[in-house]
Amino acid sequence: MTAPEDPHKDCYVFLLAKAYQRGHGLVQRRLRPYGLTNIQYLVLEALWHREGLTAVELGQMLLIDKATLSGVLDRMVEGDWLVRERDERDRRMFRLFPSDKANGLRETLVAERKAANEELLERFTLEERVLLRRLLMDMM
Repeated sequence: MTAPEDPHKDCYVFLLAKAYQRGHGLVQRRLRPYGLTNIQYLVLEALWHREGLTAVELGQMLLIDKATLSGVLDRMVEGDWLVRERDERDRRMFRLFPSDKANGLRETLVAERKAANEELLERFTLEERVLLRRLLMDMM
């Protein structure tokens, strides 16, 4: 009697979900000692790239809905990861900046993210990594 064929091997949604779980877990494990979640790290990396974004601009950049992002930002301000400053031209708006604490850990946190990426992709050749990235970007 032969073993039944894996019913999930052709289900791309399932395979993507499992790959996400693995990648998410790798990053989560590396960020946990710093008290950061994966989404909080993404916020920091976005602000290291473009300081002074508004919450709306940040949400658009990261493809995160307003309700989710609002809670994340509140917790990051409370945890001293972010600084909110009023926009000088429009006092109703706030601009977001990484805190001194965040900037002080920037190199370490970026290294942790890179190490998680390397661990996730260690079995792939450079060509496979480039192709995977292109395919994932095409899905967004």
